[in-house]
Amino acid sequence: MRPFAPGRRLAPGYEVIVHLARSNLLDVYDAWSHERACRCVVKLLRPDRRGDERAALALQREGRLLQRLSHPHLVRGYETLCEPLPAVVMETLRGETVAHLVRRRARRLSAIELGHLGVHLCSAISYLHGQGVLHLDLNSNVIAEAGRAKVIDLSLARPAGSMRAGIGTWCYMAPEQARGGEIGSAVDVWGIAGVLYEAATGAAAFGDEDDEDAEFPSLERRPHPVARDRRLPVALAAAIDGGLRPEPSERPSVARLGAGCEQAAGLPRAERRFAARLRADVGGGREQRAGRRGD
Repeated sequence: MRPFAPGRRLAPGYEVIVHLARSNLLDVYDAWSHERACRCVVKLLRPDRRGDERAALALQREGRLLQRLSHPHLVRGYETLCEPLPAVVMETLRGETVAHLVRRRARRLSAIELGHLGVHLCSAISYLHGQGVLHLDLNSNVIAEAGRAKVIDLSLARPAGSMRAGIGTWCYMAPEQARGGEIGSAVDVWGIAGVLYEAATGAAAFGDEDDEDAEFPSLERRPHPVARDRRLPVALAAAIDGGLRPEPSERPSVARLGAGCEQAAGLPRAERRFAARLRADVGGGREQRAGRRGD
């Protein structure tokens, strides 16, 4: 069945502007919200998957999660619909994915830009962990918009705990994701570090020709040090490499990863000290709650 054409009503108050993407289960539309008098993004269960109750429940769970979250570096969820098809309505982000930005630009992101990207990601993930949720699939699910990074797609988000093997994106999975079993906050540290590695070097830490025959590359080798392909400030390079260590217990916390990014971003020392106090008072406890079952 073909995607809905422009002008088609998706649900009461929502009209298709253009179809954006299709997966095995979902369609994504640029749509017009008559109630809000603005564009929005609608993630909709494909009509030919109407009978897939698991997919419908997962989509509704993501929508309800987005609606209760509020953070400047997370996409905003407006509404969760059940009829005529399960759907999630979200804000329109006018930027591009970090992966696309890296491929499009003639020059790589500067160390300062990488630092700010890391600060934004750590802020969003720290907040998620404070809400008792792991993201589990950062990779290209980061939009750069007017100098601000926003995390999107919480379709895999869940609390720390036991997880089936291989849930995630093939070449971006942390070893514990690929292996299955207990997962905790360190899995998202891996995700942040992976995004920064790709933004710094122009290539993902895994997924090149050496990994083509690997079922899960992160289980078969360690990533190359970022310094092999890019000269970066010592603290930032150490934060990225540390976040991609195979053993979750050897990775830095989100707070420590963020501290390395803050230094590279050139934040004033007083601001860094203030952020460090906030992390010590609030963030550390939140991270422990998010990761206590999986670390």
